[in-house]
Amino acid sequence: MNPPGSFAPEIPSLEPGKMSVEEFLKNDVEGYEYVKGEFVPMPPAAILHGKISVSVIRHLDLHVYQHQLGYVYTAETSFRVGERLLKPDVAFVSTARVPEDETKGSPVPPDLAVEVVSPTDSQWDVSDKVQAYLDAGTRMVWVLDPVLQTVAVYRPDKAFQLFQCDDTLTGENVVEGFSCQVARFFE
Repeated sequence: MNPPGSFAPEIPSLEPGKMSVEEFLKNDVEGYEYVKGEFVPMPPAAILHGKISVSVIRHLDLHVYQHQLGYVYTAETSFRVGERLLKPDVAFVSTARVPEDETKGSPVPPDLAVEVVSPTDSQWDVSDKVQAYLDAGTRMVWVLDPVLQTVAVYRPDKAFQLFQCDDTLTGENVVEGFSCQVARFFE
């Protein structure tokens, strides 16, 4: 039992370090990511974090749906990212890559992973997560900073690019045809 006021959900009878990434993918422990054999609790999102995530979903999902490009997923969805199971704040998977079995977490990484920086996130943790996505085959990662109101875009084998409020962010060849002014994500 967790102490009162604790944000960490109960871990089922499965103990950290005793579950493989495949078992975690099959069982998907709510409220946790799986990193290097360890359960990593996901603290509840602050209101601003949730608001920004929904704003990204609103703009991205409308475009993806209208153009039948694939699916946009929320932070409750697990993706296998190398030997990790991560739950990006927002994710996009193209139609061609959607797993057949949709009753468990995705055995493939998303094409686009979106992370909204939280006050509890360290720069090292964010950078480590971005690199894990790219190493696993994610084609693009957006990191939204609520304080600076910027979006850092990472792609394999390219330098990152920083977009500010007046800039227009595009989906490039990952979410074809998508564009949105950065400021719209922070409204």
